[in-house]
Amino acid sequence: MAQKRKEERLLILCVDRDGDINVKTENVTPIFGRKKNLDAAVSLALKDPEESDANAMFEAVRVFDQVNKQEQPNEICEIATISGSQLLGVEADRKLVRELNEVLEAFPANNVILVTDGYSDEAVLPLVESRVPVTSVRRIVIKHSESIEETAVLFGKYLRKLVDNPRYSRIALGVPGLLLIIYAIMYIGGWGESAWIYFLIVLGGVLLVRGFGVDKALLRLLRWIREYEPPPLPVQIAGFAFAAGTIAAGVGIFLGINGSAALINAPPANLEAWLSLLPSLIGAFIEKGIYLIVIGVCVTLSGRAIHWYFKRDLRLLRTSVITVVVAWSTQIFLQVSSILKNPEVGEAELVFAIIIGVLLAIATSLISLVINLRYGSFFKRKKKVEEFQQN
Repeated sequence: MAQKRKEERLLILCVDRDGDINVKTENVTPIFGRKKNLDAAVSLALKDPEESDANAMFEAVRVFDQVNKQEQPNEICEIATISGSQLLGVEADRKLVRELNEVLEAFPANNVILVTDGYSDEAVLPLVESRVPVTSVRRIVIKHSESIEETAVLFGKYLRKLVDNPRYSRIALGVPGLLLIIYAIMYIGGWGESAWIYFLIVLGGVLLVRGFGVDKALLRLLRWIREYEPPPLPVQIAGFAFAAGTIAAGVGIFLGINGSAALINAPPANLEAWLSLLPSLIGAFIEKGIYLIVIGVCVTLSGRAIHWYFKRDLRLLRTSVITVVVAWSTQIFLQVSSILKNPEVGEAELVFAIIIGVLLAIATSLISLVINLRYGSFFKRKKKVEEFQQN
């Protein structure tokens, strides 16, 4: 029993991760024994003399012979070859694990000497170490250096990414394909000489879209349209009122500027002439644009008032008072416009409009106070101090 516990079972394991042995020869892996491995290596070398996996199998046989020559007591040595798949990746690793389990089931090894033919095969080392200790790794590099092989592996990896990943294939394959189609159409139509112009247009468009992130912005816009949920009705009303009010005020400003420009037949020659003309310009601006400007402001305030009404907010009363005052201010501005255009009109009508405006502001404020006292329970109060309470 003590002798069996000290018995060492050493496995010389050759790994062909890309599955060349199965593809290029008729051998089925896993392959056990020196003779079968040597015959398989010879068969693979005859099929493809430049195949590095054949050299790895010869090296595994050589290591097997060296270990047997040492004649270590209580040591049993075996040689086996396992292979993966040409697809590499997960599929190759799963096949390697299955075959490794078969080998360990037939020969339960205590230690493994791993023989590989390059960078990709050595990636299987963690899979082997998770099942049996690896005492040594023999890596056979034939006719190329390690850095060149690693570069080739990385190049192949990114090349597959360009082809398989839609994010990159649209640029790497889609744009050249579109250019070739354009050239073919131009050539068939007899415009082959000017095809390079369309090449530049398409290429410039792609660079412009990618450079400024137009494609990402369009994707975000489409995602927003697809996932958009309309806001609550009060918010919609307030937003629409703001947009309509802004448009009305903008048109009013345009009409005011246009009315002022109509007074200028020729630009004044000096600053004194500009100053003498300035009151008439301001008066014309007010006269032509004040109606739409005030309407725009009132529409915006009305939208906010409706919003506060649905939220049962006390700011509804304050906004209502401001809306009434702004609406009456039209008369005040018109009187100011008349005075600026013709100072001889007098200020009596302006004073009357201001007094009426003050009285109207006081009246609407008192009405708001009465509404607040009468229907105060309608409003939600966040503070104990009421907005309309006098100190």
